[in-house]
Amino acid sequence: MSLADPVLLAAGLLVAAILAGAAIATARRRAAALAAAGVAASGPGPGRKGARLGGVWFTIAGVAVLAIAVAGPAASVPVSHASGTVILAMDVSGSMAATDVAPSRLAAAKQAALSFIDAQPDSVDIGVVAFQRGGLEAALPTADHATAEAAVRRLTAGGGTSLGDAVLASLSVIARRTVTIGSDGGAPDIGYWPSATIVLFSDGQDKAGGTDAGAGPAASVAEKAGVHIDTVGVGTTAGTTVDVDGYHLFTALDPAALTSISQATGGTYHPASDASELDGIASSINLRLTVTNQPLPLAGAFIALALALLAAGAVLTVTRTGRVV
Repeated sequence: MSLADPVLLAAGLLVAAILAGAAIATARRRAAALAAAGVAASGPGPGRKGARLGGVWFTIAGVAVLAIAVAGPAASVPVSHASGTVILAMDVSGSMAATDVAPSRLAAAKQAALSFIDAQPDSVDIGVVAFQRGGLEAALPTADHATAEAAVRRLTAGGGTSLGDAVLASLSVIARRTVTIGSDGGAPDIGYWPSATIVLFSDGQDKAGGTDAGAGPAASVAEKAGVHIDTVGVGTTAGTTVDVDGYHLFTALDPAALTSISQATGGTYHPASDASELDGIASSINLRLTVTNQPLPLAGAFIALALALLAAGAVLTVTRTGRVV
């Protein structure tokens, strides 16, 4: 427990101590006077004497508790709340134009992302990364969620997909520096970011190749940095065809690829084969809870206790002595 003004506590306790000393001195003088008058033996007795002084001690205790109240006591209470950084990694590859999720995979993913942003408190900084090959940073994390919403609304489909580069681009935004896989394939040290989460919306169609990073090594970097990746599978396993650069290509949801990424980082895979499932993504993704200590004022409780003690003291004084003081 902490005190806002210990000086007031010291002053109040000093007053209570003076009152206690005065009560003891008065009781001793009264006992001496009765003994000198030869009436001590026929007095009310120790029990009645204690009852008579009970009101005084209750009153003094009330003053002491009131001194604690005016000093501004507060307790430090751990409080959990969602905070930190969330990167929405949005797949805008050509396959996301498929219509097996109405009106299209990308349109449905964008609506789900907007609902997710709208559900987050101001304590969560949200950034957006739209990824084709190499990834494209669209908006840095900020508490101004309108910026993230505008970035999501601007997204259009086209190009290929590299899930590994998507993860690395998101980690680059979190760490505020370029994150790449070393030539030896080892995971670079980008620090520890336990309050950061990546939410990846994709159909899982991974077209990594050439110099693109694989999803496995990229997920290892995230896991080492303490970053969870929640993946949202947009599409159906039955699949459909889509026109990409004049070609009719078959595309289907690859839940295995997305599940592997999420499990490697301690995250969760969320299937979304239709728009209704996507609408529930905002409530199904659990962000990190940050525990902070917040002061809980206790003055009210001490004031209530002080009033109860003072009232008890007054009642005892009146009923035992017939006097208010």
